[in-house]
Amino acid sequence: MSVTAADIIESVRNGPAGPRIGAFFDFDGTLVHGYTANAVYQERLRKGEIGALELARTIVAAVDGTVLGGNPHTIGDIGFAALRGRTVASVTEVGERLFVQRIAGTIRPEVRDLVRAHLRRGHTVVVASSATRVQIEPVARDLGIPHLVCTELEEEDGILTGHSTTGMLWGERKAAAVRAFARTRDIDLARSHGYANGSEDIAFLGSVGRPYATNPHPLLRRAAEEYDWPVLMLREPRSAGLRAYAGTLGAVAGVNLGLAAGAAYGWLRGDRRGGVNASIGLAARSGLALAGVKLNVIGEEKLTTRPAVFIANHQSTLDALVLGALLRRDFTAVTKKEARFDPRMLVIGAVLDPAWIDRGTLAKAKESLDGVVRRLRAGTSILVMPEGTRMPTPSLGRFKKGAFHIALQAGVPIVPIVLRNTGELAWRRSLVVNPGTVDVAVLDPVDTAGWTVEELDERIAGVRQRFADTLADWPGAARR
Repeated sequence: MSVTAADIIESVRNGPAGPRIGAFFDFDGTLVHGYTANAVYQERLRKGEIGALELARTIVAAVDGTVLGGNPHTIGDIGFAALRGRTVASVTEVGERLFVQRIAGTIRPEVRDLVRAHLRRGHTVVVASSATRVQIEPVARDLGIPHLVCTELEEEDGILTGHSTTGMLWGERKAAAVRAFARTRDIDLARSHGYANGSEDIAFLGSVGRPYATNPHPLLRRAAEEYDWPVLMLREPRSAGLRAYAGTLGAVAGVNLGLAAGAAYGWLRGDRRGGVNASIGLAARSGLALAGVKLNVIGEEKLTTRPAVFIANHQSTLDALVLGALLRRDFTAVTKKEARFDPRMLVIGAVLDPAWIDRGTLAKAKESLDGVVRRLRAGTSILVMPEGTRMPTPSLGRFKKGAFHIALQAGVPIVPIVLRNTGELAWRRSLVVNPGTVDVAVLDPVDTAGWTVEELDERIAGVRQRFADTLADWPGAARR
């Protein structure tokens, strides 16, 4: 029996609520595509931390524990021993860095909706995995999952001993750990949910009353058929194919041709501003069209509020094209002064004439902001990404104050633009754009009249919460 994420979300929404209902998610292969241990191992290989003997032992243990049906815990013991003498802080730092650089892009898009549905019903949501806390914590934090049942590393005074306090939670050992966690939390496993993808998780899934074989391996799929467990196929993160590469090359060409054509138009007519507007519109629209990206915009009429400070969340290199296609005219962007030396900014900087912010000293920063305020008062709107950098997942980062200071000083409204899935089409570290549809919600303008500097933090928190609420409950969509 096959089910969809939407089917399960509807069932959760109409089912029992409260903390006695558990939702246990396997990690590798379920919440994320692939295996996070590979990223850790490749990092160690890259740094030359793995010798020939450890490499040989790992390969033998992997083959024995999977293909030959030997002891699957041996490979874990080898991994634990390799960490002997490392500090917990250093290993945690590696986990956080690999999350941003590699693992964040492997989170399955639909798991956010599943996790959110369980959290909204007050369920006890748990990651249950043979992976270590170092691997899991960044993903769990990003998804809002508060509990972990996982392989724990032994430490003494912040130094890893090379052993585990739990042993690797694989197979029946993981199922037993889930049952023990449920007893301590008074969780009713018979009414609880479990999600897993591997044959080693048959015992774990058999411990809960609502098991889901999620993107299952063949042996688990066979077990699901035998036990009549629902099979859930979650959408994988986008991977670039030939269409994506061709579309990206076409988009680059289209952007440059659009910029050149608009600049020529402005030069021939002696109208620089008209040329800039034409450049932005042509470049953004042709780039998106050639990349195969369409826009589904809610609240587009609110973009006519001008001049204004437009703010947007930032996930992807695709964001610039999307926002250019939306705003089109009489605007510029605010960016740090150092970016003007980035080769990617040469053409855009020449055409768009961004407001460069010099953050070298407080006096220079204030002078830069004063210049931005003058441009606003002269009728040019400003676009700012208040997170300051591309985020590795749809989860919002902290909003910086610059955009809000500018709007307050200029006395203009703030118009929030929420981008839902640009990161799914082009992850933050990718230069390739996959075809698809970007969802955009333009929220009601925020009037800054009457704002004071003293209450700015509270105002910023309120605007950021509007972004978070919109991402959690997309306008016009069925509640998940």
